[in-house]
Amino acid sequence: MIAPLYKNGFFGLDFSFFLALLIGLAFGYLLEKGGFGNSRKLVSQFFFTDFAVLKVMFTAIIVAMSGLLLLNWMGLLDLNKIYIIPTYFWAQLAGGAFLGLGFALGGYCPGTSFVSAATGKIDGMVFVLGVFIGTMSFGDVFYDWLKGLYYAGDMGKITLPELFGLNAGVVAFIIIVIALISFWLAEKAEKEWDPYKNMRSYPREKIGER
Repeated sequence: MIAPLYKNGFFGLDFSFFLALLIGLAFGYLLEKGGFGNSRKLVSQFFFTDFAVLKVMFTAIIVAMSGLLLLNWMGLLDLNKIYIIPTYFWAQLAGGAFLGLGFALGGYCPGTSFVSAATGKIDGMVFVLGVFIGTMSFGDVFYDWLKGLYYAGDMGKITLPELFGLNAGVVAFIIIVIALISFWLAEKAEKEWDPYKNMRSYPREKIGER
């Protein structure tokens, strides 16, 4: 047996949708347990006080990347059958900028907004409504206007090893090093920008007097 299982015919389309539902529910549950259904925690990274989002997402990238390479090396996964989303560099750069702006202003990304809405938070519900309105508006109206940008910077289905002409293991090592440096810098920033830092260093008796 070799993965990906669906691409190799080990189960059909209906069961794949069922698995997708289970994975989605588990992912949403874990996001909520991690506190990512709360906009205050998510937006804290923009104030440099809590980089949990960066740490969790970067860790997920490292684990998935390392797992895929290891399974491929062991002959348990055919990477050639893994679907790769085509790269439209300028379109995705612009889309990422707009997504980041919306994240900073609203406190959610599309995924975490659904988690928040599922737990009954009104701001999450409003954000989900905005996701639907924006998606439908783009599909029905704006696509014709922005078609040039939508396909701008077409690079095809390309990976980082192909782009830089490096071995996949070397690229993985570089990304892990970048992640470790990012984690270290995040820890430094959290300590520097901690709003309770001065209070903790203030004598306990003085705090009582105040």
